[in-house]
Amino acid sequence: MSNTSPAPVKARGSKRPAAARAATSTLKVAEDTIHELAELFKQLADKNRLKILLALAQDQEMHVNALCDLLKQSQPAVSHHLNLLRGRRLVTYRRDGKHNFYRIDCAIVRTLLEEFFEDTGNGHKHIQFGGFSLHFKAK
Repeated sequence: MSNTSPAPVKARGSKRPAAARAATSTLKVAEDTIHELAELFKQLADKNRLKILLALAQDQEMHVNALCDLLKQSQPAVSHHLNLLRGRRLVTYRRDGKHNFYRIDCAIVRTLLEEFFEDTGNGHKHIQFGGFSLHFKAK
């Protein structure tokens, strides 16, 4: 049995002064933009869908079989991921006979990022964080 008392436990929470915590700020980003970005990030959170998008960004356009080989997955599994990406308007396809060739449809991503940067960038397409900044530049 020990006669020592336990070390004091530090309270968790914000390190900001109470007065600073009490002041609330309104978000500058529209709720619709936040919702759409969250849905976009859900799609990107899956490693297979992220690999598909990265492969399409690299190769511009790919046949489903090439994506199956890349992911080492069956055609139905890859088609499922592609359907989810198409549903969020992240990819589109071109039909050539019986074959579908997929490519990134970046219009929705560009629109969401433009809205996000316009809302948060104080009129500029630039957001400053602690140790880095992000700039949005459309081609």
